[in-house]
Amino acid sequence: MVTMQQTVLHLKESKMGHILRIQSAALKAIHDYMYENCVVQAMPVMLSPETDPLNHPHFDASVEYYGQRLHLTKSMIMHKQLALLNDGFDKIYIMSPNVRLEQGELGASGRHLFEFTQVDIELKDKTKKEFKELVDGMIVKVFEFVKKECSDDLTALGRRLEVPKLPLKIFESEELKAKYGDDFEKVMSETERDPFWVLNFRREFYDREDKERKGYYHNYDMFWPEGYGEALSGGEREWEYQEIIRKMMERRTNMDAYKRYLEAATQGLIPQTVGGGLGIERMVRFLTGQSHVRDISLFPRVPGEKIAF
Repeated sequence: MVTMQQTVLHLKESKMGHILRIQSAALKAIHDYMYENCVVQAMPVMLSPETDPLNHPHFDASVEYYGQRLHLTKSMIMHKQLALLNDGFDKIYIMSPNVRLEQGELGASGRHLFEFTQVDIELKDKTKKEFKELVDGMIVKVFEFVKKECSDDLTALGRRLEVPKLPLKIFESEELKAKYGDDFEKVMSETERDPFWVLNFRREFYDREDKERKGYYHNYDMFWPEGYGEALSGGEREWEYQEIIRKMMERRTNMDAYKRYLEAATQGLIPQTVGGGLGIERMVRFLTGQSHVRDISLFPRVPGEKIAF
């Protein structure tokens, strides 16, 4: 159990000022980069009758309001897609707070919080190649700005940042698994010197499967090097009703939980999009070289741990 006294000591840690200044600089760099690239910002959705199902065990997080069951947002994937129905913009991002009540064993990973924020990006009529190019540029912008503006803070934390070389490397998951086994993500993250991409994961119903290569998915993860693990997850999206239904059935997804989304799909209203979400706390953990994501959060919510305040 984390006590109130421990929380006070954590809040008063001298390194926290350096960490928050670096976080502020990184967020400014992201906002500036998005504005320069005509990516419009939308406000987050915190409660919704429909949200990301997640493709792994977790606890439900929902409330009842005037007889309607509303879920705390796990991600804004479906909201991002539908937002791009508007013809006035074709690129959108949200600083999206997410609540994912993960199982307790994930608390030891060093990178999991059950309450966190991600920069959630979605592009209309674009490909995974174009999405990766946008994110590559964003990562370099963040590193360059943090190095310039926060050199004293980085020095105080004993952290030396190198701006990644572009384009970031791209790997195929099947090839890495054949070479390194099931722990290929961990091995690659510990081996690589720069952030890198891995393609093709079997995940939720909304990531597009190749019609010519069944079992190949047009999705991706981006990873931090030095063993810091997953940074971003995303993909090209399914937009055709029959494909969405087929994949829901394969994954035994509760279709009743997605009535409104499926209603939009039956009317052909789901745009063709690509996107992903990059965890802010995980990014700051890497930029500042901290051992656990709790170290960069003023009020950390770590899976399995009691909350003191």
